[in-house]
Amino acid sequence: MAYTDDAVLSKLSALNESHESIATTAQWIMFHRRHAPQTVHLWLTKLKDLPSAKRLNMVYLANEVVQQSKARHKEDFLNAFSPFIADATSVAYKGAPADVQGKLRRVVDVWGERNIFDKEVLQDLDNRLSEIDKARPAANVGGFGGHAFSSSSGPAVPPELTPLVAPQQAVDKTLQPMKNSLKTANTDYEKSADPATTSAALPVQAARLSGLLKTLANAEGAVTQCIRARKDLIKELEKILATNREVLDTDEKRMMELSGRRTEVEQKRQAVEMAIIGGLSATGEEQSPTCHASGSPAPEPDRPQVEALTPPHVQDHDDFYGNSSTGHEAQNGQPQAVPFHDAPAAPELEMLSNLASQYQAVPLNGNKKRKIETSDEFPDLGGDDEIDADVQEMLRKDSQG
Repeated sequence: MAYTDDAVLSKLSALNESHESIATTAQWIMFHRRHAPQTVHLWLTKLKDLPSAKRLNMVYLANEVVQQSKARHKEDFLNAFSPFIADATSVAYKGAPADVQGKLRRVVDVWGERNIFDKEVLQDLDNRLSEIDKARPAANVGGFGGHAFSSSSGPAVPPELTPLVAPQQAVDKTLQPMKNSLKTANTDYEKSADPATTSAALPVQAARLSGLLKTLANAEGAVTQCIRARKDLIKELEKILATNREVLDTDEKRMMELSGRRTEVEQKRQAVEMAIIGGLSATGEEQSPTCHASGSPAPEPDRPQVEALTPPHVQDHDDFYGNSSTGHEAQNGQPQAVPFHDAPAAPELEMLSNLASQYQAVPLNGNKKRKIETSDEFPDLGGDDEIDADVQEMLRKDSQG
């Protein structure tokens, strides 16, 4: 197919995300490398006209073309893309979803690692992408603005970590240029030590050494910038660390204070519980006699009335004979039998007591005892047959009188 603007636009319109489509279109474009400036112009125009989802394919196509050109040492498309690659990539990056932005960042990283473009181009490209990241809401810049942490749904940066965002972004900006400068400086330095290089003419060696010095100086400057950015980041980190240490000390003091208070309250609680237990015991002991005295329990019954075992004397029962003591004598002066009065209905014990009273009416026991105790006054004179008749008569009268 002959090279025309319509042919180029047709190829670009038919491009898809498959590797075969990208590689085939890149081969056709590289075949017409004489028209590289025009092809790049048409490519940029088409990229801006496409929706955001299809712009990634255009960047993939440019990546294939420039890498193949670099490998074949063909500078046509490298020179044609260099002025426009930063603008085109930023257009594709802006407004793209997070996953598409991550893929675009990966392509840019590959360009830096392989030195596809000059460091000025790569620096301009990185600055443009960083500006887009800064313009996004804080929720999308959750990982300190770095592409590796950016997410459209990521959490917002905590206020305490906000001072770290700018230093971290500065470190991210200096990383890629430093890597490129180091790689170039190391490569040129190794070439300068090659025996084939040292065998060249002295003016050529002097020119190469001058170029190597410039490369080393550039690499040194890139490393210096990275060191400065990291020191700034470390300074902010140390501030946050010092603040957190102070807060930690305060929290530890509060913890010790609370622990001491808890121990004190626990001891007080135990003392109160022991006092409650002791008070209940003392109250129980005090209330025991009080309850008995207050009459709450049933009072003790009175002693039962028990009748005396010794029967009362016969004189205590005057009514036993029905009359006075004089009435018991007969009218003729002779003793009359005491009539027995029917006792009223009483318990058997009272009846027996009354009967016993009757038999004890005659005081014989006392005389008998007296006679026994005073037996020495009445000597034993033998039987009644030996007593004189007069004495016997006297005794009879005494007994009757």
